[in-house]
Amino acid sequence: MRKRLIGSVAMMCITAAGAWAQTYPTKPIRIVTAEAGGGSDIVSRIIGQGLNTAWGKPVVVDNRGGGVVAGDIVARAPADGYTLLYYGSTLWLLPLIRKDVPYDTQKDFVPVIQAISTPAILVIFPGVPAKSVQELIALAKAAPGKLNYGSAALGTATHISAELFKYMAGVNIVRVPYKGTGTALNDLLGGQVQMMFAVASSVAPHIKAGRLRGLAVTTPKPAAAFPDLPTVAASGLPGYEAVTFSGVFAPSRTPKAIVEQINAEIRNALLKPEAKERLSNSGVDVVAGTPKEFADNIAKDIALVGTVIRSAGIRED
Repeated sequence: MRKRLIGSVAMMCITAAGAWAQTYPTKPIRIVTAEAGGGSDIVSRIIGQGLNTAWGKPVVVDNRGGGVVAGDIVARAPADGYTLLYYGSTLWLLPLIRKDVPYDTQKDFVPVIQAISTPAILVIFPGVPAKSVQELIALAKAAPGKLNYGSAALGTATHISAELFKYMAGVNIVRVPYKGTGTALNDLLGGQVQMMFAVASSVAPHIKAGRLRGLAVTTPKPAAAFPDLPTVAASGLPGYEAVTFSGVFAPSRTPKAIVEQINAEIRNALLKPEAKERLSNSGVDVVAGTPKEFADNIAKDIALVGTVIRSAGIRED
């Protein structure tokens, strides 16, 4: 009797989830993301437009400040598919750095889709006497603590990419923190800092003009947009890879059928030629994979970056 009762309850849950997915969505959808005008905002709006076209329901992009605000909102939202989160590595790396993060990335969210990946370039001020990654490492080893790098806040890609470089190369390069990447890049152009791991699209014009020297891309394979640049791994630091990525999350306990439905429609939106072209022109690569692939990439990133964070003693007071 007990087994039959459990089986009946399970079947009722499955049936209810399937029926829910068939009627979803019936009202507006909200995508919570970072501040307006940034990369996450742009991708969120492309996704929102695609969902609106597919479902005929309004999709509102809710811009929130950086840090934990957006994640906290979605973690507390009903698990019904109507409140989604678009964010990148800050979401899952901040808990490794801060004590007061109000959510648990792996318990409070379900990954829906990895939308994009963003390659970076290791760039240096032209006055630094290094023409390759090997020469830069040799220079850093010859004078520990003399070289510095610019980065945005703790846990951001500009910070973690450089700390991973230091960890794997066994060098001492001093971090110079900034409130944002734009300010750090301006000081790199002026020679106040000597190197930086920057988003490819932001530094490509400066490399072309000779204002910065690009040494290598951080991707595991050469980037089609930068055929003259080797990878960091192939030019002096085997195994190095630092590619930032971001995507859509839903609150945990969101029915699997709804997660799969959202994944399918976002994938369709991102793979449209006009969307791919727009994103490619902004220096990012469309991924549009499965929920499992996104979850696996996050787990891999947490494991690798967690090692670096613990080794470097990176903590936010």
